[in-house]
Amino acid sequence: MKTLEVDLNLVRKYNVPGPRYTSYPPATKFTEGVTWEQLSERIEANNRSPRDLSLYFHIPFCETLCWFCGCTTVITLNHDKGREYVEYLGREVALMAHRLNPDRKVVQLHFGGGSPTFLRPDEIRRLGAIIHEHFDFSPDIEAGVEVDPRRLTRDHMAALREIGFNRASMGVQDFNPEVQRAVHRIQPREITQQAIDWMRELGFKSINLDLIYGLPHQTPESFNETLDIVLEMNPDRLAVFSYAHVPWIKPAQRILEDKVLPAPETKLQVLKLVIEKLTANDRYVYIGMDHFARPEDELAVAQRNKQLQRNFQGYSTRAGADIYAFGMSSISQIPEAYWQNEKELPKYQAALDEGRVPLHRAYFVTEDDRIRRETIMRVMCDLSLDYQAMSQKLGVTFEEYFAKELAALEPMEQDGLVRFVPGGLEVTDAGRLFIRNVAMCFDNTLAPMSERRHSKTI
Repeated sequence: MKTLEVDLNLVRKYNVPGPRYTSYPPATKFTEGVTWEQLSERIEANNRSPRDLSLYFHIPFCETLCWFCGCTTVITLNHDKGREYVEYLGREVALMAHRLNPDRKVVQLHFGGGSPTFLRPDEIRRLGAIIHEHFDFSPDIEAGVEVDPRRLTRDHMAALREIGFNRASMGVQDFNPEVQRAVHRIQPREITQQAIDWMRELGFKSINLDLIYGLPHQTPESFNETLDIVLEMNPDRLAVFSYAHVPWIKPAQRILEDKVLPAPETKLQVLKLVIEKLTANDRYVYIGMDHFARPEDELAVAQRNKQLQRNFQGYSTRAGADIYAFGMSSISQIPEAYWQNEKELPKYQAALDEGRVPLHRAYFVTEDDRIRRETIMRVMCDLSLDYQAMSQKLGVTFEEYFAKELAALEPMEQDGLVRFVPGGLEVTDAGRLFIRNVAMCFDNTLAPMSERRHSKTI
């Protein structure tokens, strides 16, 4: 792929609030009216065959709060809370594991947060023992963990490697000291490099770095320096997110309103720099949705082969795996339903103290949801739609079912973001940046623009 050039006029036109489509319908549609009895019927049906498993564990703790953060966290300096939490995770796993088909293999494992490396190395090993006691791993498991290099030791990484992890991701955000001070996250280049060195020494086969643009004091010139450092570190993947300012959800973000946030035009210039620099000379492939991967990375290969998937863990190469998630606020996903655990730690623990699954809210998927979910998945992952293949897969006449939606894409065709071809639709290279907007055309749950409580698409 040649270097992607970004048209800022199109960015201004299409930069509107919209879902990220880690699920369809989005999690904003989940409700608290679903009972465990209703949900357990779907889980029982889901376990009549040995489908692949994806496991997610949410470790919510951080010692300090990064002021840009939108994650579900518990801020504490008391690391004993981590040890207690691991035991609660053990109880939750025991409650759920006996409901699962014992022949199911775990093909994907992810620890997210918060910061999973808030746990002490021995607590990581303890959690690994709990998981291995109840589940069987596939030999080619994809096991990824989010780490915080600021409070990391080599023993943390060794413990993670011992229990099966082979991929790691780190938040960097920006290497500029002024930006780091403004967002309350001091992370010198040296400690990030030390963490990468440990990962490579211990045999982690893939390293991802997260960056954020739109933070206080950032300029195209300063962020270019961060990109130069990152390219020297040579990660396998990069996620470069737009800062999502949602103080109605995360009140701590109001602190940043007193800082020097970049003007919208500056933020767009940074975005243009990121995409054009990272894709120059085939350094990285722009997968879409903020993600970049080396051309030989299995994520890029899966996209070329139309085998890429998308779920609550982001882009994935593990098709057909059901997510069973553990820990406060975690979200599980099977074809028939989604469900989320209690979002507050005391409520999560209280449910387990009573011997109950800590269910907070859920959603049962309709037939129309199923059809739209697969369509949105394929367009976001394959960057194309084959109408005949989709008709066979979905059991509908695709062009008739989505006649209104395909017509809604015509302005995007005029802007060069999509291309109608005989029997199908293709997203252009320029259109990758606007893939959320393309997907939104197939979403019949969207609220009017003025009522949307989503981050902007770009």
